[in-house]
Formats: sequence, structure tokens, C-alpha cells
Amino acid sequence: MTFQEQIQQGIPNRLPQPKPYETNINHAPKRKEILGEEEKKLALKNALRYFDARFHAELLPEFREELEKYGRIYMYRFRPDYEMKARPITEYPGKSQQAKAIMLMIQNNLDYAVAQHPHELITYGGNGAVFQNWAQYLLTMKYLSEMTDEQTLVMYSGHPMGLFPSHKEAPRVVVTNGMMIPNYSKPDDWEKFNALGVTQYGQMTAGSYMYIGPQGIVHGTTITALNAFRKIKKDPKGGLFVTSGLGGMSGAQPKAGNIAGCITVCAEVNPKITKIRHDQKWVNEIHENLDELVDRVKKAQQNKETVSLAYLGNVVEVWEKFDQENLRIDIGSDQTSLHNPWAGGYYPVGQSFEESNKMMAEDPELFKDKVQESLRRHAAAINKHTEKGTYFFDYGNAFLLEASRAGADVMAENPELGREFRYPSYVQDIMGPMCFDYGFGPFRWVCTSGKPEDLQKTDDIACQVLEEIQQNSPEEIQQQMKDNIQWIKGAQENKLVVGSQARILYADAEGRMKIAEAFNKAIKNGEIGPVVLGRDHHDVSGTDSPYRETSNIYDGSRFTADMAIQNVIGDSFRGATWVSIHNGGGVGWGEVINGGFGMLLDGSDDADRRLKSMLFWDVNNGISRRSWARNEGAVFAIKRAMEIEPNLKVTLPNFVDEGLF
Repeated sequence: MTFQEQIQQGIPNRLPQPKPYETNINHAPKRKEILGEEEKKLALKNALRYFDARFHAELLPEFREELEKYGRIYMYRFRPDYEMKARPITEYPGKSQQAKAIMLMIQNNLDYAVAQHPHELITYGGNGAVFQNWAQYLLTMKYLSEMTDEQTLVMYSGHPMGLFPSHKEAPRVVVTNGMMIPNYSKPDDWEKFNALGVTQYGQMTAGSYMYIGPQGIVHGTTITALNAFRKIKKDPKGGLFVTSGLGGMSGAQPKAGNIAGCITVCAEVNPKITKIRHDQKWVNEIHENLDELVDRVKKAQQNKETVSLAYLGNVVEVWEKFDQENLRIDIGSDQTSLHNPWAGGYYPVGQSFEESNKMMAEDPELFKDKVQESLRRHAAAINKHTEKGTYFFDYGNAFLLEASRAGADVMAENPELGREFRYPSYVQDIMGPMCFDYGFGPFRWVCTSGKPEDLQKTDDIACQVLEEIQQNSPEEIQQQMKDNIQWIKGAQENKLVVGSQARILYADAEGRMKIAEAFNKAIKNGEIGPVVLGRDHHDVSGTDSPYRETSNIYDGSRFTADMAIQNVIGDSFRGATWVSIHNGGGVGWGEVINGGFGMLLDGSDDADRRLKSMLFWDVNNGISRRSWARNEGAVFAIKRAMEIEPNLKVTLPNFVDEGLF
């Protein structure tokens, strides 16, 4: 069968042969035993409902074995034989160009070069899934190949509920992931209901088909590192940045450190992913000996090198060793997946990677104790460095939150509303006031032709647009404009493409709209192929997350989720090609609600109208909320937006004289 025929087939009428478990692939860890006997039976029934009853007797023991062995039913037998990658949009079967673009983006999320655990359909973060199993993938791709522009595909946590009649202005796909009744959003609830096959953790851009590999966070991490050094008034040259994690998102850190121009030490316990990042040239060197690492860092500091060093081992050892050696750390953070602390997101010090994985599955309570003990040591070592002048910030991965739950010394001596921890979230002190409040966030695009030359043309167009905007930009956003122009000019030489021909830069509503309009014109003129627009959920408006995206909201509303819900509803009727709303992305199940979108530009007048309507709302929704919280940068930005668009009328806050109290 051709690739197109396999897509159109969906779930095959004849059972494919079982597939061997490939040991050279980076696999998800075994999930902990959480289902009772009756619940296991229910999980098996739930899995078998995708298949004709004549196959049940053969599939039942196989699915039971997967459930026992891995804690989930992935249906490995049904993995497609074709290569999993984003193909040019013209190679996808179907009646709808928009549906073909979504197929391309789904396959990009599962590309072996992009996905963290591709055989388990997990893109990043240890549990950020595109689908729960391979039957869902096959059925979804079949539906997309049949869809017209007057239908909408409804996705319930990876399960394609079906194609429903709609209209051309409606989204082609509406995605929900993990939308639980609030009292069922604890970590063990995810374990249970995911094992039953009824919900999934979509992370942010995994379950919304908008992940573009580590490049997606390289830019944000670069801006964060640059601004962290600016905050301590130090040139990054020769400065030392210590952090941990080389997985899906965190793998961006050493590359970002190189672009920022500092020395980066990034610890990682997983040998496979460390090797992958080294092979991809995202990290310069791998070290396994702490004494050698110390000598290498001292040499780099002396020579003011720009270099990234991976330490294959636990980051706690690095913090403690650098303290003993009195090595000056300028900025420090952590980007392990602490939203998922008990299932592979964070590994305890003093145990091997293999020992930890075994304990995680066989003795989860002991594993939890070891993780919490490690977090206490981790925080204690960081505290010693900050007393010597290190600037430490939480990278929004729930490090401080989980450390506090473990009893670590991370709470502020005099806590205030929104400043409970002794260290700030990077959003509180860097990204929030410097970027999000002014409307700057991670705008991204994918060239669906798959041609590198199209990406080069879009880079050039974006750069030209930004330089034109900068000439008349107010002083308040000049630094943001300069950083992004510098970024886009260096994007090609930094070799950031993994998977699809994609790019990201931080832009405000004006920048996003004008860049998108210029792309659409270039498509209309035949200069480039169609382009998919999107963004990370980690943005101005998309996410309500009290310890990350909205951590610099101090009016008490940071625990509300109105903004994210309004965002996805508003995007859906203003022209998005697909929309998504998730529970749990980034900082953990039950800790955040986040929304995303995708939009296909095809050179049409319809696309031009939609991009202007949707992108304006998508950014200014969040600026309005931040303004109402009395964030001064956001008040400035929304007043400016109202001057540009007379149909925008936003309620502004009145500031209260503190002296009255």
C-alpha cells in the first residue's frame, strides 16, 4: 500500500503482525501499578472497542501483557510501517487543505527526531501525549483524510469522537485534553484515568499538534538567559549558567546558552537523551567525571568561552561539588519535568538511572521518598550558592512547588501574595514584566512545503517586517524588538530546525499580524507554499498557571482560568484552523489550564481576514487581563492597542494610593 492508502485505511481490516519492542528507541518508563482487577478489565474493554469483535480473542492477551508490563495499552502492533515525519502538504490525501496541514503537524509531533518517546506517542515532558494509543492515531488520520471544509473533527483526549457537520468558518479540529472535573485532577487521578484509556496529559504543544522540537523553547530560553544576565548587570561572556534536563523541552538549554554567549552546565541522568542532544549538536561536550567537569569550567571561565557542557549524572552532585570547589555560578535554574515527579520527571541523587526506573515501577512510595529527599538536598545546595551571589530562578517546571511539598528550605521569610517562595519564577521577574505584559510571546510558523528555501524566505520576510515596525516602536519595547531581530538574523546559522521547517520568534500582536499578512501575500504570489501559524501555549493569553505564565499577576486572580478558556473560545470563532484546551501543561496535572491554536495561511482573502481578527484577539485578551491586574506594562500596551483599533474598548484599572492604608 502507498502512504496515502495507509492513511485512508485507518484501522486495518486484517491484523498486522506484532512488532518487536525496539530497544534502541527512547521509551517511556513503566507507569506505576494503579488499577484494581475490575479496572484492568475495564481498561481492556476500552482498548478493544476500537476493533472488530473477531479480533478480540487474539488482541486481549497482547493488550493485557502491555498493561501489566508498561502500565498502559499502547497497541504497539498497530504502529504504521511508514516513516513518521512531516511530509510536504501535497503528499497527504484528502479533500481539505486545512486537514492536510493538521496531518502534517501531527506527524511532526511524532517524528523520531522530535518526539521524546515516539512509540508511546509522547512528544515531550515525560508524559505529554499526542494520542493514548496507535488506534487513535490511525483513526484520526483517516478522518482527516476524509474531512471537508464543512466538517469539524472533535478530539476527546486523543480519541477522535468523530466528524460533525459545521461550516467553513468553524475550526476543522477542536481538541480537549485532560479536562477533568476539578476534584479529579490529582497526579494519581491522571495515572488511573490514563491507564483506563479515557483521558491523557496533552502537555502544551504535544496534544495540540504544535511542537516544533526544542527550537520552540530555545528562543524563550535565550531571551530568559540574556535578561537574567542583564538583571545581575553582567556580560554573559564567561558567565556560568547551571541547570538540568536535556529532554524534549529542557534540551534547548545548552543551545540557548551558546546563543546567549555564556558557559552552560546542564546535568542529565538519561544516557540516551544526552547522546541524542550531543549528536544533534545541541550540547558541545559530555562529561561524566565531576573533577574533570570542574577543571573544564574553570578553564572556560578563564578564557571567557561560549560553551555548553553536559554532565551525565545528577544535578545535585553538580551544585554540591561546585560549592565545595567555590566555583562561582552566576545564574542557576532547573528544567527537569517536576510536573511529573513520581513517573520519570525527576530522578533522585545517589541512584543509577536503571535503579530509579525499577524502583519507580516496583516501589513507588520509596521512590517518592527518595525524590523528596533529593529535592531537599538540591534546594540546600542552591541556597549555599545564592548566599554567595548566584541569581536563581524557578523555570516554571514546578521545582519550587515540589521542593516546598518535600519540606525543602525554599519559602520566603516574609511571604507576600504571589511571592511565597524565596526565589522568583522566571515569569515573575523576567518574561512577565519584560515580555508578556507588553504582548510579546512565542509566535511560530511551519512551512508546509518542507523546503528549507521557503523557511529562509519567511525568515527574511519576518526580519524585514520587524525592522520596519522597530522604526516607529515606542521606547518601552525597543529592547524586545532588538532581541528578536538579532534572533531571526541568526536563526539559520544556529541550525535550529529539527523535524519540520519551522521557526519561532517573540512578537506582539502588531508583529504577528504584519508578519502573517506578509506571508499570506507571498503565498498568494507563489513565492512560498502554504504556512501554518501557531504559538506555544506558554504565551501572553493562552495559559492560566499561577506558578508560571500568570505568576506575575498579583490581584489574587492567578488561580482563576477564565483567560485560557476565553482565549480558545475566542480563537475558534475568529478563524483558527484548529483550537485546543488542556489541563496540566508544563507544570502539572491540575495545576494549570492552557489553550492553543493552529492556523493555515493559503494565500486567500479569507486567510487574510481571519489572521487579522484572530491574532489581534489572541494577544490582547491576555494584555487586558494583565492590565486589569494593575501590571503597568500591560496598561501601557492595552492603551496603545485601543489607539490602534477603535473597536477595542477595555476596562482600565484605577490605581489606589498606598498611603490611604
